[in-house]
Amino acid sequence: MNRRRATTPVVHTAHRHLHLACYDVSDPTRLIAALRLTRAYATGGQKSVHELYLSPSERIGLIEDMSALLNLDIDRFLLLRLDPRSKVHALGTAVRPADPSHFYVG
Repeated sequence: MNRRRATTPVVHTAHRHLHLACYDVSDPTRLIAALRLTRAYATGGQKSVHELYLSPSERIGLIEDMSALLNLDIDRFLLLRLDPRSKVHALGTAVRPADPSHFYVG
């Protein structure tokens, strides 16, 4: 059997900034789609709050994709860029967010 190997997109992480993304989505189908979309960019987080390292173009793409996905009359999405000068505090067994040298999207 001859299988063709799918190409895997690899994104270099230069000039990326740490963001927090969260959402409140009322419809279960849209909720799952929002979760999948956000997790495609996430490097960590928990439940419906995710840590994402985004370049300016990735940030715009995520906002555009989420806007097309959600019902803007009843659903909410917040994408917050964290100040890179601020110190990150991890409590308990939490792992500090890290921007890897390469990031798999897919």
